[in-house]
Amino acid sequence: MKAKLSVNINKIATVRNSRGGNLPDLARFAELVLAAGAHGITVHPREDERHIRKDDVFVLKDVIDSYNRRHNTSAEYNIEGEPSPRFLDLVLAARPDQTTLVPVTPGEITSDHGFDFRKDLEIVQEYSKILKKEKIRSSLFVETDLENLKLVSSTGADRVEFYTGPFAEKFDVSPEAGQKIFNSSYVPAAEEVLRQKLGINAGHDLDHNNLRLFSRLPGLAEVSIGHRLISYAIEVGIAESVREYLRALS
Repeated sequence: MKAKLSVNINKIATVRNSRGGNLPDLARFAELVLAAGAHGITVHPREDERHIRKDDVFVLKDVIDSYNRRHNTSAEYNIEGEPSPRFLDLVLAARPDQTTLVPVTPGEITSDHGFDFRKDLEIVQEYSKILKKEKIRSSLFVETDLENLKLVSSTGADRVEFYTGPFAEKFDVSPEAGQKIFNSSYVPAAEEVLRQKLGINAGHDLDHNNLRLFSRLPGLAEVSIGHRLISYAIEVGIAESVREYLRALS
């Protein structure tokens, strides 16, 4: 079964916030993304609200629920964020289908590292337990270090999301370099996660070129893609960008 595509629309909110007002309309773009065939919407509402704002989280929840009712489908809502009381309150109020917990460094431009379970285990266990009780699927942002991943089943999470920045960086140099890190790093990591019976998501700088390789990852259930998909949409339009990514996944 091919992996599902969840489109991160943070960048649409970034453009809107740069000018004020409501252009581009986040709800409208979410509808366009779903109509083009995407399986879900992802947002990362940061504390400084530099892109997705708190009120956006609930507007988009309504958009997705309405779309599903009208089209008799099951598009999902994925909310990313750091394990904190602020974020947990937001998630429990919005009740997405999936929550992806991500370690956040103050001042970072974008997420650039996964959890280190040797020091983060207690907090991810706490939040995973709460999410499981609330019947919200939990995913943890991780890198491919096998020793770290050996602890993943003890977190209580349902899935991991592999940080694919290093893969994309190598693939940008050459497809051969991408193939090498895919085989030597991501495939063994995926096999370790599957051995512990967790699901696998992935995201960060995946695009319609490197996805043709990365979609072969064993057990890959979902990719969450924002920056490159939205950047490509500037060239070809949002609907065609989504469709091209779906073709790459298949």
